[in-house]
Amino acid sequence: MSTNKNAFIRYKVLDNCFRNPGRRYFIEDLIDECNKVLLEIDPNSKGISRRQIFDDIGFMESSDGWSVDLNRHRDGKKVFYRYQDLSFSINNMPLNELEINQLEEAVDILSQFKGMPHFDWISEMIPKLRQGITATNSESRLMEFESNAFLKGTDYLGIIYSALRYKTPLKISYQPFQNDSPFDLEIHPYFLKQYNGRWFLFGFNPFTGKSDWNLAIDRIATIMEHSIPFIENTTINWDEYFEDMIGVSKSEGAEVQKIILHFYGKTGRYVETKPIHGSQKSNWLNKSTLEIKIEVILNYELERLILSYADSAKVIQPEELKKVIHERLKRGFQQY
Repeated sequence: MSTNKNAFIRYKVLDNCFRNPGRRYFIEDLIDECNKVLLEIDPNSKGISRRQIFDDIGFMESSDGWSVDLNRHRDGKKVFYRYQDLSFSINNMPLNELEINQLEEAVDILSQFKGMPHFDWISEMIPKLRQGITATNSESRLMEFESNAFLKGTDYLGIIYSALRYKTPLKISYQPFQNDSPFDLEIHPYFLKQYNGRWFLFGFNPFTGKSDWNLAIDRIATIMEHSIPFIENTTINWDEYFEDMIGVSKSEGAEVQKIILHFYGKTGRYVETKPIHGSQKSNWLNKSTLEIKIEVILNYELERLILSYADSAKVIQPEELKKVIHERLKRGFQQY
């Protein structure tokens, strides 16, 4: 493992520590956190020294790094480190020279796998990496990827990812849309998923006993590590969990159903080239009507997707879904 790669990993670990309000990180703790990650990646790692951590902090605070605003809080004779602004993260800063070099190396390596079986995703990933490099070098932007810079809660992603990786329970103050004030809950995090521009955390909630309890990240008011034993996931295979659904909502006991939908005109051609689910089978009944069949559970996200096509889509079966969409369209029409 190269020195530059080691440094890049250490900066990311330190960034997560500095922005974590739920724990005090003294210099020994910072060394331990870095060594844990480095040993996980490279079992032959010899660890890092106290001096190296001080050098890393100095680099992060410098203009060559990210000019971080780092507070040193004294606790007796010891000092712990924390960002002055806990919403700050080097992940949200423009790329520095080190990161540009890392990206260029990554692009060179990944380019060698293009066209090989099981590496189709690289064709989409490489333009994103190159866009990050060219944007930093002040060249004209050639493309833009979907993102929402105003979405709340994204500053918690670092803490959540760390909790997922190191199996750390979280104590969260959470406020659903329908509540006037937040409430506290405990969650043992298992999986993080993005859907429709929003992030959702899945995990075990002891109060409900559910292992697939999910929280929208943008509804989190506060978050901190919880110093209790972590409860392992023993029931859910996350590689398969989302296969039979659209979105993130799955009611307990929900069963997969065969859904038949008709799409008309240009919408049919659009849905044919951009399937709404991996199980989709398409068949043109005539020049203007595309029939698709999918096998998924019925949930809120499926309803929203169908409604988004308005008069260009029709539910053929099941009858239950047909009635739900009809009622929602009728109530929508009454609004006008």
